[in-house]
Amino acid sequence: MAYSDFTPERLRNDFNVTFQGSDLFPQVVSIAPSPWLVEALERANSIGFGSEKSRSERLVTPILLELAKRNQHQFAILSGAYLDIDPARGLNGECDFIFSFTRLQDFVLAPVFCITEAKKQDVEQGTAQCAAQLVGAAQLNERDKKPVSRLYGCSTTGIEWRFLCFENNVFTLDETRYLISDPGKLLGVLQQIVDVTRAQTQPIVAL
Repeated sequence: MAYSDFTPERLRNDFNVTFQGSDLFPQVVSIAPSPWLVEALERANSIGFGSEKSRSERLVTPILLELAKRNQHQFAILSGAYLDIDPARGLNGECDFIFSFTRLQDFVLAPVFCITEAKKQDVEQGTAQCAAQLVGAAQLNERDKKPVSRLYGCSTTGIEWRFLCFENNVFTLDETRYLISDPGKLLGVLQQIVDVTRAQTQPIVAL
């Protein structure tokens, strides 16, 4: 078993979590994308992106790089890292992107505060997988004594982005879907996630 095998029902049964819907970012402030990001997304659209990997590289990665630069690289964004926390309970496997307040890019360190899962077509299945990864991230943070009370996640096709948060064993799924065609609003949501988390915990620099 691994993160990709989870369904909402199994998450409820195995970890006693619940799900609800809400508007997570009712007052999101749009952030103007840089000329570099605008050009990167234009090139991605002109080249195309048929596979899950190409969508991740050409649509998701530029957005996340823009976010990291806006925040002076105060956190790491790890790509394709493994979050093997409790394999016996299925909390193991690869994550597309893990956000952690550390400068170390070699492996995952707490505190993890956001996970983005890029799926080719199925946002709903990606949401369940991302939710399972957030359970693993919460356990990592607790184990390393760097708890974060509210963890964020995102399931995306690159074109459509669906956010969720995990707090007090409750998953809240955002009722608003964000589109790559409005990168300013998307950056605004991601910046809000960084700001909310920064208020919860002090950034840690790994040497």
